[in-house]
Amino acid sequence: MLPLNAVSPIDGRYHRQTEPLNAFFSEYALIRYRVFVEIQYFIALCKLPLPQLVDFDKRKIAELNEIAENFNIDDALIIKDIEKITNHDVKAVEYFLRDAFDKIGLEDFKEFIHFGLTSQDVNNTAIPLSTMHAVDKCYLPLVQSVRNQLKGFAEQWQAIPMLARTHGQPASPTLLGKEFMVFVERLDNQLFALKKVFFQAKFGGATGNMNAHYVTYPKVDWKAFADHFVSDYLGLERQKYTTQIEHYDNLAALFDNMRRINTILIDLCRDIWSYISVEYFKQKVVKGEVGSSAMPHKVNPIDFENAEGNLGLANAIFGHLSEKLPISRLQRDLTDSTVLRNVGVPFAHTVIALQSITKGLNKLLLNESKLYDDLEANWAVVAEAIQSILRREKYENPYQALKMLTRGQEQITKTTLHRFIDNLEIDESVKGELKRISPHNYTGVY
Repeated sequence: MLPLNAVSPIDGRYHRQTEPLNAFFSEYALIRYRVFVEIQYFIALCKLPLPQLVDFDKRKIAELNEIAENFNIDDALIIKDIEKITNHDVKAVEYFLRDAFDKIGLEDFKEFIHFGLTSQDVNNTAIPLSTMHAVDKCYLPLVQSVRNQLKGFAEQWQAIPMLARTHGQPASPTLLGKEFMVFVERLDNQLFALKKVFFQAKFGGATGNMNAHYVTYPKVDWKAFADHFVSDYLGLERQKYTTQIEHYDNLAALFDNMRRINTILIDLCRDIWSYISVEYFKQKVVKGEVGSSAMPHKVNPIDFENAEGNLGLANAIFGHLSEKLPISRLQRDLTDSTVLRNVGVPFAHTVIALQSITKGLNKLLLNESKLYDDLEANWAVVAEAIQSILRREKYENPYQALKMLTRGQEQITKTTLHRFIDNLEIDESVKGELKRISPHNYTGVY
Protein backbone atom coordinates (compact mmCIF):
# COMPACT_ATOMS: atom_id res chain seq x y z
CA MET A 1 0.00 0.00 0.00
CA LEU A 2 1.29 3.42 -0.94
CA PRO A 3 1.27 6.09 1.78
CA LEU A 4 -0.99 8.08 -0.54
CA ASN A 5 -3.66 5.41 -0.08
CA ALA A 6 -3.53 5.34 3.72
CA VAL A 7 -6.63 6.46 5.62
CA SER A 8 -4.61 7.68 8.59
CA PRO A 9 -1.91 10.34 8.12
CA ILE A 10 0.19 8.31 10.53
CA ASP A 11 0.73 5.73 7.78
CA GLY A 12 0.27 8.26 4.99
CA ARG A 13 1.62 11.79 5.09
CA TYR A 14 3.76 11.14 8.17
CA HIS A 15 4.81 7.56 7.46
CA ARG A 16 8.52 8.42 7.43
CA GLN A 17 8.33 10.05 10.85
CA THR A 18 6.34 7.20 12.41
CA GLU A 19 7.93 4.22 10.66
CA PRO A 20 10.19 3.31 13.64
CA LEU A 21 7.02 2.62 15.65
CA ASN A 22 6.08 -0.19 13.26
CA ALA A 23 8.51 -2.43 15.14
CA PHE A 24 6.41 -2.08 18.30
CA PHE A 25 2.80 -1.31 17.46
CA SER A 26 1.98 -2.81 14.07
CA GLU A 27 -0.02 -6.00 13.66
CA TYR A 28 3.22 -7.66 12.56
CA ALA A 29 4.97 -6.45 15.72
CA LEU A 30 2.20 -7.78 17.97
CA ILE A 31 2.43 -11.20 16.32
CA ARG A 32 6.22 -11.20 16.61
CA TYR A 33 6.08 -10.32 20.31
CA ARG A 34 3.49 -13.06 20.89
CA VAL A 35 5.78 -15.59 19.23
CA PHE A 36 8.65 -14.41 21.43
CA VAL A 37 6.58 -14.76 24.62
CA GLU A 38 5.33 -18.25 23.70
CA ILE A 39 8.84 -19.49 22.94
CA GLN A 40 10.33 -18.00 26.10
CA TYR A 41 7.53 -19.56 28.12
CA PHE A 42 8.21 -23.00 26.64
CA ILE A 43 11.94 -22.64 27.36
CA ALA A 44 11.16 -21.67 30.96
CA LEU A 45 8.90 -24.74 31.31
CA CYS A 46 11.70 -26.99 30.10
CA LYS A 47 13.84 -25.88 33.02
CA LEU A 48 11.27 -27.22 35.48
CA PRO A 49 11.42 -30.84 36.70
CA LEU A 50 8.35 -31.87 34.72
CA PRO A 51 8.44 -35.60 33.81
CA GLN A 52 7.06 -35.00 30.31
CA LEU A 53 9.86 -32.55 29.52
CA VAL A 54 12.76 -34.45 31.08
CA ASP A 55 13.88 -35.75 27.68
CA PHE A 56 13.94 -32.30 26.09
CA ASP A 57 17.34 -31.67 24.51
CA LYS A 58 18.55 -28.37 25.95
CA ARG A 59 20.65 -27.90 22.84
CA LYS A 60 17.40 -27.21 21.00
CA ILE A 61 16.94 -23.98 22.92
CA ALA A 62 19.14 -22.18 20.40
CA GLU A 63 16.89 -23.35 17.56
CA LEU A 64 13.82 -22.21 19.46
CA ASN A 65 15.30 -18.75 19.98
CA GLU A 66 16.09 -18.59 16.28
CA ILE A 67 12.37 -18.93 15.50
CA ALA A 68 11.76 -15.65 17.32
CA GLU A 69 14.97 -13.96 16.21
CA ASN A 70 14.43 -14.80 12.53
CA PHE A 71 10.68 -14.17 12.58
CA ASN A 72 9.73 -12.17 9.49
CA ILE A 73 6.78 -10.83 7.56
CA ASP A 74 6.31 -14.11 5.69
CA ASP A 75 5.94 -15.94 9.01
CA ALA A 76 3.38 -13.37 10.10
CA LEU A 77 1.42 -13.89 6.88
CA ILE A 78 1.33 -17.63 7.57
CA ILE A 79 -0.12 -16.89 11.01
CA LYS A 80 -2.71 -14.56 9.48
CA ASP A 81 -3.73 -17.35 7.09
CA ILE A 82 -4.14 -19.71 10.05
CA GLU A 83 -6.22 -17.06 11.80
CA LYS A 84 -8.65 -17.06 8.87
CA ILE A 85 -9.51 -20.61 9.95
CA THR A 86 -9.27 -20.32 13.73
CA ASN A 87 -10.78 -16.82 13.92
CA HIS A 88 -8.51 -16.45 16.97
CA ASP A 89 -5.25 -14.56 16.70
CA VAL A 90 -3.36 -16.10 19.63
CA LYS A 91 -4.44 -19.65 18.78
CA ALA A 92 -3.08 -19.04 15.29
CA VAL A 93 0.31 -18.29 16.85
CA GLU A 94 0.15 -21.55 18.80
CA TYR A 95 -0.62 -23.56 15.64
CA PHE A 96 2.23 -21.85 13.80
CA LEU A 97 4.63 -22.87 16.58
CA ARG A 98 3.33 -26.44 16.56
CA ASP A 99 4.30 -26.65 12.90
CA ALA A 100 7.66 -25.07 13.67
CA PHE A 101 8.28 -27.65 16.41
CA ASP A 102 7.60 -30.43 13.90
CA LYS A 103 10.23 -28.97 11.57
CA ILE A 104 12.99 -28.94 14.20
CA GLY A 105 12.23 -32.35 15.68
CA LEU A 106 10.33 -31.25 18.78
CA GLU A 107 6.97 -32.79 17.87
CA ASP A 108 6.94 -34.78 21.14
CA PHE A 109 6.86 -31.55 23.15
CA LYS A 110 4.44 -29.37 21.22
CA GLU A 111 1.56 -29.96 23.65
CA PHE A 112 3.46 -27.75 26.06
CA ILE A 113 3.22 -24.79 23.73
CA HIS A 114 0.75 -22.43 25.41
CA PHE A 115 0.35 -24.94 28.26
CA GLY A 116 -2.12 -23.71 30.90
CA LEU A 117 -2.37 -20.26 29.35
CA THR A 118 -5.17 -18.10 28.11
CA SER A 119 -4.66 -15.69 25.23
CA GLN A 120 -4.38 -12.75 27.62
CA ASP A 121 -1.32 -14.29 29.28
CA VAL A 122 0.33 -13.78 25.91
CA ASN A 123 -1.26 -10.44 25.01
CA ASN A 124 -0.77 -8.94 28.46
CA THR A 125 2.92 -9.71 28.33
CA ALA A 126 3.54 -8.98 24.64
CA ILE A 127 1.85 -5.56 24.69
CA PRO A 128 3.53 -4.11 27.81
CA LEU A 129 6.85 -5.50 26.56
CA SER A 130 6.48 -3.86 23.15
CA THR A 131 5.28 -0.64 24.79
CA MET A 132 8.28 -0.60 27.12
CA HIS A 133 10.61 -1.05 24.16
CA ALA A 134 8.85 1.75 22.23
CA VAL A 135 9.18 4.11 25.19
CA ASP A 136 12.87 3.32 25.61
CA LYS A 137 13.89 3.27 21.96
CA CYS A 138 11.58 5.80 20.27
CA TYR A 139 9.84 8.06 22.74
CA LEU A 140 12.34 8.91 25.46
CA PRO A 141 15.21 9.79 23.07
CA LEU A 142 12.98 12.30 21.28
CA VAL A 143 11.67 13.90 24.48
CA GLN A 144 15.18 14.04 25.90
CA SER A 145 16.42 15.68 22.71
CA VAL A 146 13.78 18.42 22.95
CA ARG A 147 14.59 18.89 26.61
CA ASN A 148 18.30 19.22 25.79
CA GLN A 149 17.57 21.76 23.06
CA LEU A 150 15.62 23.86 25.55
CA LYS A 151 18.42 23.57 28.11
CA GLY A 152 20.89 24.73 25.47
CA PHE A 153 18.78 27.80 24.71
CA ALA A 154 18.43 28.50 28.44
CA GLU A 155 22.21 28.55 28.82
CA GLN A 156 22.77 30.53 25.62
CA TRP A 157 20.21 33.20 26.50
CA GLN A 158 20.48 33.22 30.29
CA ALA A 159 21.44 36.92 30.39
CA ILE A 160 18.99 38.20 27.74
CA PRO A 161 16.37 40.48 29.37
CA MET A 162 12.82 40.20 28.08
CA LEU A 163 9.55 41.95 28.80
CA ALA A 164 7.27 39.52 30.59
CA ARG A 165 3.56 39.47 29.93
CA THR A 166 1.02 38.42 32.51
CA HIS A 167 -2.58 38.38 31.32
CA GLY A 168 -1.07 39.38 27.98
CA GLN A 169 -0.02 42.76 29.40
CA PRO A 170 3.49 44.13 30.06
CA ALA A 171 4.82 42.90 33.40
CA SER A 172 8.03 42.81 35.42
CA PRO A 173 10.89 41.88 33.07
CA THR A 174 12.33 38.39 33.04
CA LEU A 175 15.27 36.62 31.46
CA LEU A 176 14.77 34.66 28.29
CA GLY A 177 16.96 31.84 29.53
CA LYS A 178 14.83 31.43 32.64
CA GLU A 179 11.68 31.15 30.58
CA PHE A 180 13.21 28.20 28.77
CA MET A 181 14.33 26.71 32.08
CA VAL A 182 10.70 26.72 33.19
CA PHE A 183 10.00 24.08 30.53
CA VAL A 184 13.21 22.19 31.24
CA GLU A 185 12.26 21.81 34.89
CA ARG A 186 8.69 20.80 34.06
CA LEU A 187 9.88 18.16 31.61
CA ASP A 188 12.51 16.89 34.05
CA ASN A 189 9.90 16.45 36.77
CA GLN A 190 7.54 14.52 34.51
CA LEU A 191 10.30 12.40 32.97
CA PHE A 192 11.39 11.47 36.48
CA ALA A 193 7.84 10.39 37.28
CA LEU A 194 7.48 8.52 33.99
CA LYS A 195 10.62 6.50 34.62
CA LYS A 196 9.12 5.40 37.95
CA VAL A 197 6.17 3.74 36.22
CA PHE A 198 6.54 -0.05 36.27
CA PHE A 199 5.78 -2.03 33.16
CA GLN A 200 3.59 -4.78 34.51
CA ALA A 201 2.15 -7.93 32.98
CA LYS A 202 -0.62 -10.37 33.72
CA PHE A 203 0.38 -14.03 33.69
CA GLY A 204 -1.94 -16.33 35.60
CA GLY A 205 -4.17 -18.46 33.41
CA ALA A 206 -7.85 -18.23 32.48
CA THR A 207 -9.01 -16.24 35.54
CA GLY A 208 -5.73 -15.32 37.19
CA ASN A 209 -5.34 -18.27 39.60
CA MET A 210 -3.22 -20.59 37.44
CA ASN A 211 -5.93 -23.24 37.78
CA ALA A 212 -4.76 -25.41 34.87
CA HIS A 213 -1.16 -25.31 36.06
CA TYR A 214 -1.95 -26.39 39.61
CA VAL A 215 -4.47 -29.08 38.71
CA THR A 216 -1.94 -30.68 36.32
CA TYR A 217 1.20 -30.33 38.45
CA PRO A 218 0.04 -29.51 42.00
CA LYS A 219 3.52 -29.81 43.53
CA VAL A 220 5.07 -27.06 41.39
CA ASP A 221 5.15 -23.55 42.85
CA TRP A 222 3.58 -21.99 39.80
CA LYS A 223 3.26 -18.54 41.33
CA ALA A 224 7.01 -18.41 41.91
CA PHE A 225 7.57 -19.75 38.40
CA ALA A 226 5.34 -17.07 36.89
CA ASP A 227 7.08 -14.30 38.85
CA HIS A 228 10.45 -15.61 37.71
CA PHE A 229 9.37 -15.97 34.07
CA VAL A 230 7.84 -12.51 33.74
CA SER A 231 10.73 -10.82 35.53
CA ASP A 232 13.79 -12.69 34.31
CA TYR A 233 12.72 -13.72 30.82
CA LEU A 234 10.71 -10.63 29.85
CA GLY A 235 11.98 -7.85 32.09
CA LEU A 236 8.49 -7.00 33.36
CA GLU A 237 6.80 -7.11 36.77
CA ARG A 238 4.00 -9.64 37.26
CA GLN A 239 0.74 -8.49 38.76
CA LYS A 240 -0.10 -10.84 41.60
CA TYR A 241 -3.89 -10.59 41.69
CA THR A 242 -5.73 -10.36 38.39
CA THR A 243 -8.80 -11.49 36.52
CA GLN A 244 -8.34 -12.95 33.04
CA ILE A 245 -6.70 -9.69 32.00
CA GLU A 246 -4.29 -7.28 33.61
CA HIS A 247 -5.81 -4.33 35.40
CA TYR A 248 -3.92 -1.81 33.21
CA ASP A 249 -3.50 0.66 36.05
CA ASN A 250 0.21 1.06 35.38
CA LEU A 251 -0.31 1.36 31.65
CA ALA A 252 -2.89 4.05 32.40
CA ALA A 253 -0.33 5.80 34.61
CA LEU A 254 2.13 5.76 31.71
CA PHE A 255 -0.43 7.27 29.33
CA ASP A 256 -1.43 9.92 31.87
CA ASN A 257 2.22 10.82 32.36
CA MET A 258 2.81 11.07 28.63
CA ARG A 259 -0.31 13.22 28.39
CA ARG A 260 1.10 15.60 31.03
CA ILE A 261 4.36 15.86 29.10
CA ASN A 262 2.37 16.57 25.95
CA THR A 263 0.42 19.27 27.77
CA ILE A 264 3.70 20.93 28.79
CA LEU A 265 4.83 20.78 25.16
CA ILE A 266 1.55 22.35 23.99
CA ASP A 267 2.24 25.19 26.42
CA LEU A 268 5.76 25.49 24.99
CA CYS A 269 4.48 25.57 21.40
CA ARG A 270 1.96 28.30 22.18
CA ASP A 271 4.54 30.43 23.99
CA ILE A 272 7.10 30.18 21.20
CA TRP A 273 4.35 30.85 18.64
CA SER A 274 3.54 34.03 20.59
CA TYR A 275 7.20 35.07 20.79
CA ILE A 276 7.49 34.62 17.04
CA SER A 277 4.31 36.67 16.50
CA VAL A 278 5.83 39.64 18.38
CA GLU A 279 9.12 39.11 16.55
CA TYR A 280 11.24 38.13 19.53
CA PHE A 281 12.28 35.28 17.29
CA LYS A 282 12.65 35.18 13.57
CA GLN A 283 12.87 31.90 11.70
CA LYS A 284 15.52 30.59 9.36
CA VAL A 285 14.35 30.69 5.77
CA VAL A 286 14.62 27.34 4.01
CA LYS A 287 15.37 27.69 0.32
CA GLY A 288 12.46 26.58 -1.83
CA GLU A 289 9.89 26.60 0.96
CA VAL A 290 6.65 28.55 0.58
CA GLY A 291 4.94 30.18 3.55
CA SER A 292 1.71 31.10 1.83
CA SER A 293 0.15 30.31 -1.53
CA ALA A 294 -0.83 33.99 -1.83
CA MET A 295 1.57 36.03 0.32
CA PRO A 296 5.20 35.56 -0.77
CA HIS A 297 6.70 37.16 2.34
CA LYS A 298 5.27 34.72 4.88
CA VAL A 299 7.50 32.59 7.14
CA ASN A 300 4.95 30.88 9.35
CA PRO A 301 5.56 29.02 12.65
CA ILE A 302 4.08 25.88 11.09
CA ASP A 303 6.25 23.41 13.02
CA PHE A 304 4.87 24.56 16.36
CA GLU A 305 1.33 24.60 14.97
CA ASN A 306 1.77 21.08 13.60
CA ALA A 307 3.13 19.91 16.94
CA GLU A 308 0.28 21.49 18.88
CA GLY A 309 -2.32 19.80 16.70
CA ASN A 310 -0.71 16.37 16.96
CA LEU A 311 -0.18 16.68 20.70
CA GLY A 312 -3.87 17.45 21.09
CA LEU A 313 -4.83 14.36 19.11
CA ALA A 314 -2.42 12.23 21.11
CA ASN A 315 -3.81 13.49 24.41
CA ALA A 316 -7.40 12.79 23.39
CA ILE A 317 -6.52 9.16 22.68
CA PHE A 318 -4.22 8.77 25.69
CA GLY A 319 -7.10 10.06 27.78
CA HIS A 320 -9.50 7.46 26.43
CA LEU A 321 -6.94 4.68 26.89
CA SER A 322 -6.19 5.60 30.50
CA GLU A 323 -9.88 5.94 31.37
CA LYS A 324 -11.17 2.88 29.54
CA LEU A 325 -8.51 0.18 29.96
CA PRO A 326 -8.70 -0.18 33.78
CA ILE A 327 -12.44 -0.93 33.50
CA SER A 328 -13.61 -4.44 32.53
CA ARG A 329 -16.81 -6.27 33.37
CA LEU A 330 -16.31 -8.93 36.03
CA GLN A 331 -13.41 -11.25 35.14
CA ARG A 332 -13.13 -9.99 31.57
CA ASP A 333 -14.82 -8.45 28.58
CA LEU A 334 -13.34 -7.85 25.15
CA THR A 335 -13.40 -4.06 25.05
CA ASP A 336 -9.74 -3.81 26.03
CA SER A 337 -8.65 -5.92 23.06
CA THR A 338 -9.72 -3.57 20.30
CA VAL A 339 -8.67 -0.50 22.30
CA LEU A 340 -5.18 -1.87 22.89
CA ARG A 341 -4.65 -2.12 19.15
CA ASN A 342 -4.65 1.68 19.11
CA VAL A 343 -1.86 2.23 21.64
CA GLY A 344 0.51 3.07 18.81
CA VAL A 345 -1.75 5.85 17.52
CA PRO A 346 -1.12 8.42 20.30
CA PHE A 347 2.53 7.38 20.34
CA ALA A 348 2.69 8.17 16.62
CA HIS A 349 1.05 11.59 17.00
CA THR A 350 3.42 12.34 19.86
CA VAL A 351 6.44 11.32 17.80
CA ILE A 352 5.27 13.52 14.91
CA ALA A 353 4.90 16.42 17.35
CA LEU A 354 8.31 15.93 18.95
CA GLN A 355 9.99 15.89 15.56
CA SER A 356 8.11 19.05 14.55
CA ILE A 357 9.16 20.80 17.77
CA THR A 358 12.77 19.84 17.13
CA LYS A 359 12.53 21.18 13.60
CA GLY A 360 10.93 24.40 14.79
CA LEU A 361 13.48 24.98 17.54
CA ASN A 362 16.28 24.53 15.03
CA LYS A 363 14.84 27.38 12.96
CA LEU A 364 14.70 29.95 15.77
CA LEU A 365 16.79 33.10 15.40
CA LEU A 366 16.89 35.46 18.37
CA ASN A 367 15.87 39.02 17.46
CA GLU A 368 17.60 40.75 20.36
CA SER A 369 16.92 44.26 19.09
CA LYS A 370 13.17 43.65 19.25
CA LEU A 371 13.42 42.46 22.85
CA TYR A 372 15.42 45.64 23.65
CA ASP A 373 12.90 47.91 21.94
CA ASP A 374 9.96 46.30 23.74
CA LEU A 375 11.61 46.84 27.11
CA GLU A 376 12.51 50.42 26.23
CA ALA A 377 8.89 51.11 25.31
CA ASN A 378 7.61 49.85 28.68
CA TRP A 379 9.32 51.76 31.46
CA ALA A 380 6.15 51.47 33.52
CA VAL A 381 7.15 47.92 34.46
CA VAL A 382 9.80 49.22 36.87
CA ALA A 383 7.06 50.81 38.99
CA GLU A 384 7.07 47.63 41.05
CA ALA A 385 10.77 48.06 41.76
CA ILE A 386 10.41 51.70 42.74
CA GLN A 387 7.50 51.14 45.10
CA SER A 388 9.27 48.18 46.72
CA ILE A 389 12.34 50.26 47.57
CA LEU A 390 10.11 53.08 48.80
CA ARG A 391 8.40 50.58 51.12
CA ARG A 392 11.85 49.74 52.47
CA GLU A 393 12.44 53.46 53.07
CA LYS A 394 9.06 53.72 54.86
CA TYR A 395 7.76 56.19 52.30
CA GLU A 396 4.04 56.71 52.83
CA ASN A 397 1.70 54.86 50.42
CA PRO A 398 4.26 54.18 47.68
CA TYR A 399 2.05 51.66 45.87
CA GLN A 400 -0.76 54.17 45.54
CA ALA A 401 1.66 56.85 44.34
CA LEU A 402 3.03 54.64 41.57
CA LYS A 403 -0.44 53.45 40.69
CA MET A 404 -1.59 57.05 40.18
CA LEU A 405 1.46 57.71 38.02
CA THR A 406 1.38 54.65 35.78
CA ARG A 407 -1.91 52.74 35.67
CA GLY A 408 -3.79 53.29 32.45
CA GLN A 409 -1.44 55.97 31.21
CA GLU A 410 -0.62 56.01 27.50
CA GLN A 411 3.15 56.32 27.70
CA ILE A 412 5.43 56.09 30.70
CA THR A 413 9.01 56.86 29.75
CA LYS A 414 12.34 57.00 31.50
CA THR A 415 11.89 60.77 31.72
CA THR A 416 8.47 60.37 33.34
CA LEU A 417 9.80 58.09 36.05
CA HIS A 418 12.95 60.11 36.72
CA ARG A 419 10.87 63.28 37.08
CA PHE A 420 8.68 61.42 39.59
CA ILE A 421 11.78 60.26 41.49
CA ASP A 422 13.23 63.79 41.57
CA ASN A 423 10.07 65.06 43.27
CA LEU A 424 10.17 62.44 46.03
CA GLU A 425 11.12 63.58 49.51
CA ILE A 426 13.79 60.92 50.06
CA ASP A 427 17.57 60.79 50.44
CA GLU A 428 19.56 61.61 47.30
CA SER A 429 21.37 58.28 47.49
CA VAL A 430 18.05 56.46 47.30
CA LYS A 431 17.05 58.61 44.33
CA GLY A 432 20.26 57.54 42.63
CA GLU A 433 19.47 53.91 43.43
CA LEU A 434 16.01 54.26 41.90
CA LYS A 435 17.33 55.94 38.76
CA ARG A 436 19.73 53.08 38.13
CA ILE A 437 16.78 50.71 37.71
CA SER A 438 15.64 50.16 34.13
CA PRO A 439 13.52 47.60 32.30
CA HIS A 440 16.78 46.14 31.02
CA ASN A 441 18.28 45.36 34.44
CA TYR A 442 15.19 44.80 36.57
CA THR A 443 15.22 41.08 35.84
CA GLY A 444 15.76 39.40 39.19
CA VAL A 445 17.82 36.26 39.65
CA TYR A 446 17.11 32.61 38.90
